[in-house]
Amino acid sequence: MLAFFGVVLGIALLIAGGTALVQGASQLATRMGISPMIIGLTIVGFGTSTPELMINIMGAASSETAIAFGNVVGSNISNLGLVLGAAALIQTIDIQSSVVRREVPLLLLITTIITVMGLDGVLEGTAPRIGRADSIILFLLFGIFLYIAIRDIVRTRNQDVLLTEINETSFVYTRSSGRFLWLLIIFGFVLLFAGGETTIRFSVQLAEQAGISKAVIGLFVVAIGTSMPELVTSVIAAMRKESDLALGNLLGSNVFNSLIVLPSSGLIGGIMIPHGGIADLVVSWLFTAALIPVFFLGNAKLNRPIGVVFLLAYFSYAAFRVVLNDH
Repeated sequence: MLAFFGVVLGIALLIAGGTALVQGASQLATRMGISPMIIGLTIVGFGTSTPELMINIMGAASSETAIAFGNVVGSNISNLGLVLGAAALIQTIDIQSSVVRREVPLLLLITTIITVMGLDGVLEGTAPRIGRADSIILFLLFGIFLYIAIRDIVRTRNQDVLLTEINETSFVYTRSSGRFLWLLIIFGFVLLFAGGETTIRFSVQLAEQAGISKAVIGLFVVAIGTSMPELVTSVIAAMRKESDLALGNLLGSNVFNSLIVLPSSGLIGGIMIPHGGIADLVVSWLFTAALIPVFFLGNAKLNRPIGVVFLLAYFSYAAFRVVLNDH
């Protein structure tokens, strides 16, 4: 009974944190003249990936590199299959053409590079792994991504200055309002992290009490638990019709997972890619690539039917991994 109430408390904290984060981030974007997509790709996306970063650093320090790899790739798949599917099921999400032109190809490139890094060991006759040199390359790629994001922020703010000169009724970014919004965002993150930790801890207890296997707990409870901040934030953003923030959060989270969380573990001692890991990378690549035909065939919208397809694809993948683990 205590575990059940713990899960309820965790979900309540997640909802409160997600609401505060979305409200603060969307208002900050408006007042600073920055696209919500950029805010989602950077501040929100990176912030909601902090649980994965902490888990991976602790896993690498204790030589649990298989957990570190599975956490990153599993979270990326969960973000695009489970989280994006759930958000689309609640509210249709508009996809900007710029996302298909740049962010999606970037994620495809990143996933391809990581897959090649893993296959490199196989071709050499050694175990597939992400080494220190690979990690440095991924860190450098993150530097390029960050440069592009900062450049976009400067460009959009400069455009906003020109618009403000024409229309003086635009929002004015003041120190006081900015400070409050930043505090609201930080408060939202704190609640998200507390809610995610509480939810995952008591969910594992419930699963163990129900006699559920560790494989299922790892694939569903832990993976979904670390994606809870992204899930709640994107769903609330979708409900508030903040499509750019919802999608930007997920894409930004996946970029951060791949270029910061994964190499952080690899730099400590290298990451061994576990059995089925290459297949997981391919699945992650396919989920990302699926956004391109959706953009052209779905009139640039992720609607409920597409959300159902994404959810079914995710749970089919999860079921396949459970069967694979049992064998």
